[in-house]
Amino acid sequence: MNAFTKIEDLVLPMPLETRGFTVTPSQQSPRLLELTFAIDTVEAFVKAVGEWPVQALEYKSFLRFRLGQILDELCEGTLRPVLLNTILSRATGGMLIKPVGLDDVSQAEDMVKFTTACAHLIGRSNYDAMSGQFYARFVVVNTDNSDSYLRQPHRVMELHNDGTFVNQITDYVLMLKIDEKNMEGGNSLILHLDDWEQCEEFFRHPLARREMRWTAPPSKKVSEDVFHPVFDTDAVGRPTMRYIDQFVQPENFEEGIWLNALSESLEGSEKKLSVPVPVGSFLLINNLYWLHGRDRFIPHEGLRRELMRQRGFISYEKPRYERGQ
Repeated sequence: MNAFTKIEDLVLPMPLETRGFTVTPSQQSPRLLELTFAIDTVEAFVKAVGEWPVQALEYKSFLRFRLGQILDELCEGTLRPVLLNTILSRATGGMLIKPVGLDDVSQAEDMVKFTTACAHLIGRSNYDAMSGQFYARFVVVNTDNSDSYLRQPHRVMELHNDGTFVNQITDYVLMLKIDEKNMEGGNSLILHLDDWEQCEEFFRHPLARREMRWTAPPSKKVSEDVFHPVFDTDAVGRPTMRYIDQFVQPENFEEGIWLNALSESLEGSEKKLSVPVPVGSFLLINNLYWLHGRDRFIPHEGLRRELMRQRGFISYEKPRYERGQ
Protein backbone atom coordinates (compact mmCIF):
# COMPACT_ATOMS: atom_id res chain seq x y z
CA MET A 1 0.00 0.00 0.00
CA ASN A 2 1.49 3.33 -1.03
CA ALA A 3 1.69 6.35 1.22
CA PHE A 4 -1.30 8.09 -0.38
CA THR A 5 -3.75 5.20 -0.12
CA LYS A 6 -6.43 5.55 2.52
CA ILE A 7 -8.22 2.62 4.08
CA GLU A 8 -11.56 3.82 2.69
CA ASP A 9 -10.12 3.70 -0.83
CA LEU A 10 -9.41 -0.04 -0.66
CA VAL A 11 -11.72 -2.33 -2.62
CA LEU A 12 -9.70 -5.52 -2.07
CA PRO A 13 -7.37 -6.35 0.82
CA MET A 14 -3.85 -5.21 -0.04
CA PRO A 15 -1.07 -7.81 0.09
CA LEU A 16 1.61 -7.39 2.74
CA GLU A 17 4.15 -7.88 -0.05
CA THR A 18 3.98 -8.40 -3.78
CA ARG A 19 5.11 -11.48 -5.68
CA GLY A 20 6.57 -11.44 -9.17
CA PHE A 21 6.63 -7.65 -9.43
CA THR A 22 7.68 -4.59 -7.44
CA VAL A 23 5.91 -1.28 -6.75
CA THR A 24 7.75 2.01 -6.25
CA PRO A 25 6.89 5.69 -6.71
CA SER A 26 7.97 6.93 -10.13
CA GLN A 27 10.72 9.52 -10.56
CA GLN A 28 8.13 12.03 -11.80
CA SER A 29 5.61 11.91 -8.93
CA PRO A 30 4.52 9.76 -5.96
CA ARG A 31 1.05 9.84 -7.53
CA LEU A 32 2.36 7.79 -10.47
CA LEU A 33 3.41 4.33 -9.28
CA GLU A 34 5.90 2.21 -11.19
CA LEU A 35 5.17 -1.53 -11.41
CA THR A 36 8.11 -3.60 -12.64
CA PHE A 37 7.51 -7.26 -13.49
CA ALA A 38 10.43 -9.66 -13.06
CA ILE A 39 11.63 -11.35 -16.23
CA ASP A 40 10.75 -14.76 -14.75
CA THR A 41 7.13 -13.64 -14.29
CA VAL A 42 6.95 -12.26 -17.82
CA GLU A 43 8.46 -15.36 -19.41
CA ALA A 44 6.15 -17.65 -17.43
CA PHE A 45 3.14 -15.59 -18.56
CA VAL A 46 4.18 -15.63 -22.22
CA LYS A 47 4.61 -19.41 -22.08
CA ALA A 48 1.31 -19.96 -20.27
CA VAL A 49 -0.74 -17.97 -22.81
CA GLY A 50 1.17 -19.11 -25.90
CA GLU A 51 -1.71 -21.30 -27.12
CA TRP A 52 -3.91 -18.25 -27.73
CA PRO A 53 -3.06 -15.80 -30.53
CA VAL A 54 -4.35 -12.23 -30.20
CA GLN A 55 -7.04 -13.13 -32.73
CA ALA A 56 -8.49 -15.56 -30.18
CA LEU A 57 -8.81 -12.67 -27.70
CA GLU A 58 -10.58 -10.63 -30.37
CA TYR A 59 -13.11 -13.39 -31.04
CA LYS A 60 -13.61 -14.67 -27.47
CA SER A 61 -13.85 -11.84 -24.99
CA PHE A 62 -13.86 -14.14 -21.94
CA LEU A 63 -10.30 -15.23 -22.79
CA ARG A 64 -9.13 -11.71 -21.92
CA PHE A 65 -10.21 -12.34 -18.33
CA ARG A 66 -8.51 -15.75 -18.33
CA LEU A 67 -5.23 -14.05 -19.25
CA GLY A 68 -5.70 -11.72 -16.30
CA GLN A 69 -6.30 -14.68 -14.02
CA ILE A 70 -3.13 -16.39 -15.23
CA LEU A 71 -1.00 -13.30 -14.62
CA ASP A 72 -2.49 -12.78 -11.16
CA GLU A 73 -1.88 -16.44 -10.28
CA LEU A 74 1.77 -16.09 -11.32
CA CYS A 75 1.91 -13.16 -8.86
CA GLU A 76 0.28 -15.36 -6.16
CA GLY A 77 -2.85 -13.23 -6.06
CA THR A 78 -1.02 -10.02 -5.18
CA LEU A 79 -1.43 -8.21 -8.51
CA ARG A 80 -5.17 -7.60 -8.82
CA PRO A 81 -5.53 -5.81 -5.45
CA VAL A 82 -2.63 -3.50 -6.30
CA LEU A 83 -4.02 -2.67 -9.76
CA LEU A 84 -7.58 -2.07 -8.54
CA ASN A 85 -6.70 -0.09 -5.45
CA THR A 86 -4.20 2.08 -7.33
CA ILE A 87 -6.47 2.88 -10.29
CA LEU A 88 -9.38 3.72 -7.96
CA SER A 89 -7.45 5.69 -5.36
CA ARG A 90 -7.88 9.41 -5.94
CA ALA A 91 -4.43 10.01 -4.48
CA THR A 92 -2.73 7.91 -7.16
CA GLY A 93 -4.82 6.55 -10.04
CA GLY A 94 -1.85 6.13 -12.36
CA MET A 95 0.76 3.47 -13.11
CA LEU A 96 3.76 3.06 -15.39
CA ILE A 97 4.00 -0.70 -15.93
CA LYS A 98 7.27 -2.28 -17.09
CA PRO A 99 7.35 -6.00 -18.02
CA VAL A 100 11.08 -6.81 -18.11
CA GLY A 101 12.07 -8.62 -21.31
CA LEU A 102 9.17 -7.37 -23.44
CA ASP A 103 11.14 -4.71 -25.26
CA ASP A 104 11.17 -5.48 -28.99
CA VAL A 105 8.56 -5.04 -31.71
CA SER A 106 8.93 -8.74 -32.57
CA GLN A 107 7.12 -9.38 -29.27
CA ALA A 108 4.17 -7.15 -30.15
CA GLU A 109 1.56 -9.92 -29.74
CA ASP A 110 2.91 -10.79 -26.29
CA MET A 111 2.80 -7.08 -25.37
CA VAL A 112 -0.88 -6.94 -26.37
CA LYS A 113 -1.59 -10.04 -24.29
CA PHE A 114 0.20 -8.65 -21.24
CA THR A 115 -1.61 -5.30 -21.38
CA THR A 116 -4.92 -7.09 -21.94
CA ALA A 117 -4.33 -9.20 -18.83
CA CYS A 118 -3.71 -6.10 -16.71
CA ALA A 119 -6.72 -4.23 -18.12
CA HIS A 120 -9.05 -7.15 -17.48
CA LEU A 121 -7.97 -7.47 -13.87
CA ILE A 122 -9.57 -4.05 -13.25
CA GLY A 123 -12.50 -4.12 -15.67
CA ARG A 124 -13.13 -4.50 -19.38
CA SER A 125 -11.94 -2.68 -22.49
CA ASN A 126 -14.56 -0.84 -24.55
CA TYR A 127 -15.08 -1.33 -28.28
CA ASP A 128 -12.71 0.93 -30.22
CA ALA A 129 -14.51 2.07 -33.37
CA MET A 130 -11.29 3.27 -35.01
CA SER A 131 -9.94 -0.29 -35.16
CA GLY A 132 -13.11 -2.35 -34.80
CA GLN A 133 -11.56 -4.23 -31.87
CA PHE A 134 -11.16 -3.90 -28.09
CA TYR A 135 -7.81 -2.20 -28.71
CA ALA A 136 -6.25 -0.03 -31.41
CA ARG A 137 -2.72 -0.12 -32.84
CA PHE A 138 -1.46 2.87 -34.81
CA VAL A 139 1.80 4.27 -36.14
CA VAL A 140 3.28 7.78 -35.95
CA VAL A 141 5.75 8.70 -38.72
CA ASN A 142 7.59 11.87 -39.76
CA THR A 143 4.97 13.04 -42.28
CA ASP A 144 1.24 12.98 -41.64
CA ASN A 145 -2.03 14.18 -43.21
CA SER A 146 -4.49 12.74 -40.68
CA ASP A 147 -7.54 14.61 -39.37
CA SER A 148 -6.47 14.80 -35.69
CA TYR A 149 -3.31 15.41 -33.67
CA LEU A 150 -3.01 11.72 -32.72
CA ARG A 151 -0.53 10.95 -35.52
CA GLN A 152 1.03 14.39 -35.99
CA PRO A 153 4.56 14.15 -34.55
CA HIS A 154 5.87 17.71 -34.72
CA ARG A 155 3.42 19.40 -32.40
CA VAL A 156 2.27 18.88 -28.84
CA MET A 157 -0.89 16.83 -28.44
CA GLU A 158 -2.61 18.81 -25.72
CA LEU A 159 -3.88 17.40 -22.43
CA HIS A 160 -7.23 15.65 -22.71
CA ASN A 161 -9.39 12.76 -21.53
CA ASP A 162 -10.23 9.83 -23.80
CA GLY A 163 -13.73 8.77 -24.78
CA THR A 164 -15.24 12.27 -24.83
CA PHE A 165 -17.09 11.64 -28.11
CA VAL A 166 -18.76 8.33 -27.20
CA ASN A 167 -21.66 7.61 -24.89
CA GLN A 168 -19.82 5.11 -22.70
CA ILE A 169 -18.00 6.40 -19.65
CA THR A 170 -14.29 5.73 -20.10
CA ASP A 171 -12.90 5.01 -16.64
CA TYR A 172 -9.36 4.13 -17.64
CA VAL A 173 -6.98 4.45 -20.56
CA LEU A 174 -3.97 2.23 -21.26
CA MET A 175 -1.20 3.38 -23.62
CA LEU A 176 1.49 0.91 -24.72
CA LYS A 177 4.63 1.70 -26.71
CA ILE A 178 5.23 -1.20 -29.12
CA ASP A 179 8.11 0.21 -31.17
CA GLU A 180 10.10 3.34 -31.91
CA LYS A 181 12.95 4.26 -34.24
CA ASN A 182 14.90 7.49 -34.73
CA MET A 183 13.00 9.06 -31.85
CA GLU A 184 13.90 12.11 -29.85
CA GLY A 185 11.25 13.75 -27.66
CA GLY A 186 7.65 12.59 -27.63
CA ASN A 187 7.34 11.93 -23.89
CA SER A 188 3.89 11.27 -22.48
CA LEU A 189 2.42 14.32 -20.72
CA ILE A 190 0.02 13.75 -17.81
CA LEU A 191 -1.67 15.95 -15.21
CA HIS A 192 -3.68 14.94 -12.14
CA LEU A 193 -6.71 17.17 -11.55
CA ASP A 194 -5.83 17.63 -7.89
CA ASP A 195 -2.44 19.06 -8.88
CA TRP A 196 -3.81 21.51 -11.47
CA GLU A 197 -3.48 24.96 -9.94
CA GLN A 198 -6.76 26.36 -11.34
CA CYS A 199 -8.93 23.27 -11.11
CA GLU A 200 -11.21 24.71 -8.42
CA GLU A 201 -11.67 27.98 -10.34
CA PHE A 202 -12.82 26.23 -13.52
CA PHE A 203 -14.79 23.56 -11.64
CA ARG A 204 -16.84 26.26 -9.88
CA HIS A 205 -17.52 28.27 -13.05
CA PRO A 206 -21.17 28.34 -14.28
CA LEU A 207 -20.12 26.80 -17.62
CA ALA A 208 -18.48 23.81 -15.96
CA ARG A 209 -21.82 21.92 -15.81
CA ARG A 210 -23.29 23.18 -19.08
CA GLU A 211 -23.99 20.39 -21.57
CA MET A 212 -21.80 20.84 -24.66
CA ARG A 213 -21.63 19.14 -28.05
CA TRP A 214 -18.75 16.78 -28.85
CA THR A 215 -17.98 15.49 -32.34
CA ALA A 216 -15.27 13.26 -33.80
CA PRO A 217 -13.38 13.44 -37.14
CA PRO A 218 -13.95 10.72 -39.79
CA SER A 219 -10.90 8.69 -38.72
CA LYS A 220 -12.60 7.89 -35.40
CA LYS A 221 -15.47 6.18 -37.25
CA VAL A 222 -18.04 7.66 -34.86
CA SER A 223 -20.78 9.61 -36.62
CA GLU A 224 -23.12 10.43 -33.72
CA ASP A 225 -22.60 13.63 -31.71
CA VAL A 226 -22.74 13.31 -27.94
CA PHE A 227 -23.65 15.91 -25.32
CA HIS A 228 -22.19 16.24 -21.83
CA PRO A 229 -20.52 18.87 -19.63
CA VAL A 230 -16.76 19.24 -19.25
CA PHE A 231 -16.91 18.60 -15.48
CA ASP A 232 -18.67 16.06 -13.31
CA THR A 233 -18.01 14.74 -9.82
CA ASP A 234 -16.93 11.48 -8.27
CA ALA A 235 -18.90 9.70 -5.55
CA VAL A 236 -17.84 12.20 -2.88
CA GLY A 237 -18.14 15.39 -4.93
CA ARG A 238 -14.58 15.84 -6.19
CA PRO A 239 -14.02 17.06 -9.79
CA THR A 240 -13.80 14.69 -12.73
CA MET A 241 -13.41 15.68 -16.39
CA ARG A 242 -14.41 14.55 -19.88
CA TYR A 243 -12.60 17.03 -22.10
CA ILE A 244 -10.63 17.25 -25.34
CA ASP A 245 -9.93 20.52 -27.11
CA GLN A 246 -10.18 19.11 -30.66
CA PHE A 247 -13.70 17.73 -30.43
CA VAL A 248 -15.71 20.13 -28.26
CA GLN A 249 -17.99 22.45 -30.24
CA PRO A 250 -18.81 25.66 -28.33
CA GLU A 251 -22.25 27.05 -29.10
CA ASN A 252 -21.45 30.71 -28.53
CA PHE A 253 -18.84 33.34 -27.68
CA GLU A 254 -18.97 32.78 -23.92
CA GLU A 255 -18.40 29.03 -24.24
CA GLY A 256 -15.60 29.49 -26.75
CA ILE A 257 -13.70 32.00 -24.59
CA TRP A 258 -14.11 29.87 -21.46
CA LEU A 259 -12.89 26.72 -23.23
CA ASN A 260 -9.89 28.58 -24.62
CA ALA A 261 -8.99 29.83 -21.14
CA LEU A 262 -9.37 26.31 -19.75
CA SER A 263 -7.07 24.92 -22.45
CA GLU A 264 -4.42 27.57 -21.82
CA SER A 265 -4.56 26.92 -18.08
CA LEU A 266 -4.05 23.17 -18.53
CA GLU A 267 -1.17 23.60 -20.96
CA GLY A 268 0.48 26.18 -18.72
CA SER A 269 0.30 24.11 -15.55
CA GLU A 270 3.64 23.67 -13.82
CA LYS A 271 2.35 20.39 -12.38
CA LYS A 272 2.23 18.68 -15.78
CA LEU A 273 4.47 15.59 -15.76
CA SER A 274 6.72 14.52 -18.65
CA VAL A 275 7.07 10.75 -18.58
CA PRO A 276 9.39 8.70 -20.83
CA VAL A 277 7.83 5.32 -21.63
CA PRO A 278 10.26 2.59 -22.78
CA VAL A 279 9.33 0.17 -25.57
CA GLY A 280 7.16 -2.60 -24.14
CA SER A 281 6.03 -0.49 -21.18
CA PHE A 282 2.66 1.20 -20.75
CA LEU A 283 0.77 3.82 -18.80
CA LEU A 284 -2.47 2.77 -17.11
CA ILE A 285 -4.32 5.78 -15.68
CA ASN A 286 -7.71 6.72 -14.30
CA ASN A 287 -9.18 8.68 -17.20
CA LEU A 288 -11.58 10.75 -15.08
CA TYR A 289 -8.97 12.55 -12.98
CA TRP A 290 -5.78 12.21 -15.02
CA LEU A 291 -5.44 14.10 -18.30
CA HIS A 292 -2.86 12.95 -20.82
CA GLY A 293 -1.13 14.20 -23.96
CA ARG A 294 2.18 13.90 -25.80
CA ASP A 295 5.15 16.17 -26.31
CA ARG A 296 6.45 16.94 -29.81
CA PHE A 297 9.06 14.82 -31.59
CA ILE A 298 12.26 16.11 -33.17
CA PRO A 299 11.83 15.73 -36.98
CA HIS A 300 13.67 12.80 -38.58
CA GLU A 301 12.98 11.17 -41.96
CA GLY A 302 13.10 7.70 -40.41
CA LEU A 303 10.93 8.55 -37.39
CA ARG A 304 8.53 5.76 -36.45
CA ARG A 305 6.58 4.97 -33.31
CA GLU A 306 3.93 2.28 -32.95
CA LEU A 307 1.45 2.54 -30.11
CA MET A 308 -1.50 0.59 -28.76
CA ARG A 309 -4.35 1.80 -26.60
CA GLN A 310 -7.10 0.16 -24.64
CA ARG A 311 -9.74 2.15 -22.80
CA GLY A 312 -12.70 0.95 -20.85
CA PHE A 313 -14.59 0.74 -17.59
CA ILE A 314 -13.64 -0.42 -14.12
CA SER A 315 -15.65 -3.35 -12.75
CA TYR A 316 -15.13 -5.48 -9.66
CA GLU A 317 -16.97 -7.32 -6.92
CA LYS A 318 -15.91 -7.05 -3.33
CA PRO A 319 -15.30 -10.40 -1.59
CA ARG A 320 -18.34 -11.85 0.14
CA TYR A 321 -17.65 -13.14 3.64
CA GLU A 322 -19.76 -15.63 5.55
CA ARG A 323 -21.38 -14.42 8.76
CA GLY A 324 -18.96 -14.63 11.63
CA GLN A 325 -15.85 -14.18 9.51
